[in-house]
Amino acid sequence: MLKKYEKVLKYRRLTNDYPFKPIDNTGYVGAPAILADKCQKCRICAQNCPAKAISIDNDGYPNVHIDQCIYCSLCADLCHAQAIFMTESFTDSTSNKANLLRKPMIIEQIPAVDTEALAEELKTKIQKTLRRSLQIREIDAGSCNGCDYEANALMNPLNDLERLGITFVASPRHADMLLVTGSVTRNMHRALLQAYEATPDPKIVVACGACALSGGIFRDSYATNNGVDSVIPVDMYIPGCPPRPPAIIYGILKAIDRIK
Repeated sequence: MLKKYEKVLKYRRLTNDYPFKPIDNTGYVGAPAILADKCQKCRICAQNCPAKAISIDNDGYPNVHIDQCIYCSLCADLCHAQAIFMTESFTDSTSNKANLLRKPMIIEQIPAVDTEALAEELKTKIQKTLRRSLQIREIDAGSCNGCDYEANALMNPLNDLERLGITFVASPRHADMLLVTGSVTRNMHRALLQAYEATPDPKIVVACGACALSGGIFRDSYATNNGVDSVIPVDMYIPGCPPRPPAIIYGILKAIDRIK
């Protein structure tokens, strides 16, 4: 018994308290941001983007489509004017895909990284709205498994999603939410539709990762669809390639807040 107490005192608590306490996201690779006052409109970033996620607007400035971005940092590395840099934000999830267009800003316009707690009320909202814990069915609709590895990490001791009353289930018939990864290949098209139809109302669909948002690097391929919303309605988009566990947790909780 004494050895057990000694072990408890020796090793710190492993599980993060997010979203009830801020999380240290130092070193987290978030979406790129563009500084308008530094940009020289050279277009090197757009010409070399492997995901074709950067377009040029009418004024000659680059715009980053976060739903297509694979967060490779190449644009930031190539920008000799240092007008593009990678943020450390993981709170870019949105219910409106139009919000995933990153336009050039001045430094004062760039939002601060939101690492504050989403607060206890979100857990209460889950229980109040659904009268029980939230059940998630994760569907790989043709991903590279990167997003699936991060989704699996939600249940490890570090993140422990079950402490929020959220669990994964084996069947869409038992689920309240579908967490979909991948660009939805031709072979998974029908399976995704069947899973969506089998999920009882009110059902929520969360698209996780660049492929699920837009098709990613497989966009416009003969073998895939251009994202989940080309097949079924999507309630929340979580960008990233892949999004890390804190980003997925943020997106899931934000999706829950949309239930009425």
